[in-house]
Amino acid sequence: MLAEPILKAIDYDMDNTVFSFIPNTAEVAFFGMKDGIKAATKKHIRSEKVLLKDIKLRTFISTNDERNDLATHVYDVTYGSIRRGKVDNLVAIDDSIVRGTTLKQSILKIMNRLEPKKIVIVSSSPQVRYPDYYGIDMARMNEFCAFRAAIELLKESGRQYIIDEVYQKSKAQEDFPKEKVVNYVTGIYEPFTQDEISNKIAEMLTPPDVDCPVELVYQTIEGLHKACPGHTGDWYFSGNYPTPGGNRLVNKAFINYYEGRDISNYGC
Repeated sequence: MLAEPILKAIDYDMDNTVFSFIPNTAEVAFFGMKDGIKAATKKHIRSEKVLLKDIKLRTFISTNDERNDLATHVYDVTYGSIRRGKVDNLVAIDDSIVRGTTLKQSILKIMNRLEPKKIVIVSSSPQVRYPDYYGIDMARMNEFCAFRAAIELLKESGRQYIIDEVYQKSKAQEDFPKEKVVNYVTGIYEPFTQDEISNKIAEMLTPPDVDCPVELVYQTIEGLHKACPGHTGDWYFSGNYPTPGGNRLVNKAFINYYEGRDISNYGC
C-alpha cells in the first residue's frame, strides 16, 4: 500500500536511495515495504540497518519528561550505511508516528549526520489523530503530532473559528446521554488532506539544524483496511469509536485541551 507514495517521495530514484527501519519493532513492516517496492520497480533495493536502538530504553511508555531525555540517548547511527555528501536518499519506516518526540529530539538529527540528500520517514499506520480508550493511556489531544499540525494549519489559514465551533459543540453535549454524543473533534481535520497534515507535521518535527528536506509518508486508512481486512478497528485514525463512551471521552479530551487543562480522562 505504501510503495507508490514512497517512490514518489524519492522521485523514483532507486539507484540513489537506501531503505531502513526504526525502531526494531518496525522490521516486519520493513520487509513488507521492501516486497512492495521490489514488485513495483523490479529493481534491486539497497537496505541497511542505519540506526541502532538500545532495547533497554522504551521511549513510548516513558513519562513526557523522561521521554524527552531518553530520546536524545536511545539511538546511535551506523556510519558508512549511505554515501555521504547528499548523494543518497534515506527512507526509514516506523510502526507509527504518534507524538513525534523521538523524531524531533533524536532520529532526524542523527540521520542528518550521514549527509543524506533527503530523509523520508514512513509510517506503516495512518496518522494517529484520536485517543485510544480501550488500551494505551494516551488521552491528551495535544500529545498527537497530527492534532497539533491540524490546529496550526487552522490558525495559519485564519480558521480559528473552527476550533471554537468544535469546542462549543463538544461542550454542549456534556450532559447528554452517552448514546447521543457525537464525535465533533473530527471537524478539526476535515478542512485538510492527509498530505497537507503530513507536510505540516514534517515541518514541525524537523529541527533547525537538519539541512536536508524531510518528508513524511503515512499509510492511509483505506490502505490499512486493504492490508488488514480482518481487523477493521480504526478509531485511533478515523475517530469512529466502537462504543458511545469513546465519543463522550474524545469530546472531553478536546474540551480539556481547549480549556488548557493538562489532565487525562482515560477509561470508559
